[in-house]
Amino acid sequence: MSIFDNSLNADGALIVGAGLAGLFTALKLAPRPVTVLSPKPLGMGASSAWAQGGVAAAVGKGDSSHAHALDTEMAGAGIVDHGIAESVTAEAAARIEDLARWGTPFDRDDFGNYALGKEAAHSANRIVKVEGDRAGWAIMQAIIAEVRRTPSIRVVEGITALSLARDNGRIVGVFGRRLGDRYSEPVFIRARATVLAAGGLGGLYAVTTNPPGVRGHAMGMAARAGALIADAEFVQFHPTAIATGADPAPLATEALRGEGAILVNDLGERFMPAIHPDAELAPRDIVARANFRQIQSGRKVFLDTRQVLGADILTRFPTVAQYCLDAGIDPVAGMIPVTPAAHFHMGGVKVDERGRSSLPGLWVCGEASCTGLHGANRLASNSLLEATVYGARIAEDISGLEPVRSLLPFKGIEWDEAEGAKAEQVLRDLPAVQELRRVMTDLVGVERDATGLRAALRAIARLEATAEHVTSAYLNMTTSATLVAAAALKRTESRGGHFRTDFPQTDETWEHHTTMGLDEALAIRAGA
Repeated sequence: MSIFDNSLNADGALIVGAGLAGLFTALKLAPRPVTVLSPKPLGMGASSAWAQGGVAAAVGKGDSSHAHALDTEMAGAGIVDHGIAESVTAEAAARIEDLARWGTPFDRDDFGNYALGKEAAHSANRIVKVEGDRAGWAIMQAIIAEVRRTPSIRVVEGITALSLARDNGRIVGVFGRRLGDRYSEPVFIRARATVLAAGGLGGLYAVTTNPPGVRGHAMGMAARAGALIADAEFVQFHPTAIATGADPAPLATEALRGEGAILVNDLGERFMPAIHPDAELAPRDIVARANFRQIQSGRKVFLDTRQVLGADILTRFPTVAQYCLDAGIDPVAGMIPVTPAAHFHMGGVKVDERGRSSLPGLWVCGEASCTGLHGANRLASNSLLEATVYGARIAEDISGLEPVRSLLPFKGIEWDEAEGAKAEQVLRDLPAVQELRRVMTDLVGVERDATGLRAALRAIARLEATAEHVTSAYLNMTTSATLVAAAALKRTESRGGHFRTDFPQTDETWEHHTTMGLDEALAIRAGA
């Protein structure tokens, strides 16, 4: 029997991933039929639900989408696509209204206007938020409820996509299998339009704020199918993950620094004012490197919220407060220990302004994509905005190709939470995965150099060649790791989230995006 005989039909568009990008796309496609593949029950395992800050949108008095675009370009360190920044920020207000219409309880003042927060590198208060630090969770709850009410959306939980399927150069669906079932025959899910919205790659690093399943699978499977990857070297490290030793590391939102919280070391020294005029509200890459260097020198770093928030942190930032309390930290009386952690990937599958990849039949949105919006360093809270804007654009593009019709029955997979958790832990505990994560953190992390990057590429090649039971999931991880390290070795300068200690200056000849296929990345790896 051919693998194509063991197949299911998506009867329309197929969306891989059930975070904000995937579900927003599905809702915007209604009433056209769409099947959403989610490895876990909706709301579990998506980075979107963990987002604390909110959605950046110029909806306040005196603000403008043009000002938002300029801030985006400034944070992106010279390689943000101007037209993309202007068009995405111009759509922000409409996407906020979509989210509000679908039930997101955004914070509002007594007059019904959005209560806006401020985050690093924004020139105005423009973060539309929920209960201080619960925006991602609240948005996802509202979106999931709307998805459940929408008859044109069929959600299939418990299937993990492993590889993209190609036929005559076109993507025609995906191969997947039940989470944790490593040995059964993969199932082929056929689709006329495939949307990849399966997240970033933070889990390739030993210290990350991302959910455990976010390990570069989306970019890896797209690259293995032949898609072009852009800006893979640009990984954003959040400067203030809470240093509890947990994996993943809980996050202390940037909004705390927006409220006036300061960074100090264990000697009580506040170090950011000497590094950047915006001090703790400098762009994330600058704050992350400052914290990293303090820690490398033997110091510990703390976020001090006591003067600006005191006991109010318990009610205004309940998520952070609970993280602290769970770890035995009193955020009212004491300071919060923090460390940089892999947080967001500015790079990803290269797409155009409609979300189309270089492979016919494949659209990509959310963190898995590279739209040109983020450049070398994402502006805070632009990620959820990008997910909604491109979700809407992709839905409009596909709608011109897909007729309205009814979905055919499609048998789902019964979710077993215990088995799913066990499978996830088994992958995380594999010695090859643990070593890969250490290699990425030590050699392809906050600061890099040629010697370390070449060593990383050699280590990745060795791990790929010697790992037992090499699976598509593992190859997706090593593929993404290879692309990040190869692109970082190729870019001989420092810019945004990419810092080379052997090339510490920004070089104007590199003021452009990098685009790379897997063949080029493997050639760079072979020469390392």
